[in-house]
Amino acid sequence: MLWYSGGGRTPYLAALALACLILGSVVSYAKARAEGLGMTANVGIAERAERVVVVLAATGLVGLGVPEVLLTVVLALLALASLITVIQRMLEVRRQAFTAA
Repeated sequence: MLWYSGGGRTPYLAALALACLILGSVVSYAKARAEGLGMTANVGIAERAERVVVVLAATGLVGLGVPEVLLTVVLALLALASLITVIQRMLEVRRQAFTAA
């Protein structure tokens, strides 16, 4: 990530990678926080395993010579999917809180 944000030629790729890292942490935090409250948050379209496999596959393909645009698209879609997952988990916990009350 430092390559792209420092002397690299694509700072937007660094921003996308950073967004994926942050949103990936928030996805995990949302689930852990829900479990800490005695609820479940087992919903979402971007679980950890899928995120890791997709990023590793895209990075490997770019390393083998596939154009860098593939990594850009994958990171953008992954950031979007992670954001959707966070929202889904928040809504699920909210639904459980209101049905329990």
